[in-house]
Amino acid sequence: MVILDPEIDERTVAPNLEKFLKVITKDGGTIDNVDIWGRRRLAYEIQKKSEGIYAVVNFTATSEATQELDRQLKLDERIMRTKVLRAEEAIAQVAAEAKRSEERAARKRRPEPAEGKA
Repeated sequence: MVILDPEIDERTVAPNLEKFLKVITKDGGTIDNVDIWGRRRLAYEIQKKSEGIYAVVNFTATSEATQELDRQLKLDERIMRTKVLRAEEAIAQVAAEAKRSEERAARKRRPEPAEGKA
């Protein structure tokens, strides 16, 4: 996941990302999907900005190429944050969050014990 500066034009996000993703394809990796979510509100301010442009990229690459991609992304001033996850870690996080939300929903459906009945 990449969060870009909200002041850049959203139409330039894909071409900018393509420049960085050449590191992956040059090393023999593949870009599976590029999903640009657009401008979203941040959970907390980053560089005194409350919004960012989110992009999620799914790719297959060696760890060296992934590290080089992350390094290059961090050097660019237009990139506010990056987060690289292995597919296994991402799947585990999604499953854990689904389980937590299911448990919360089950607690809400559970009837309250009646008070004062004997």
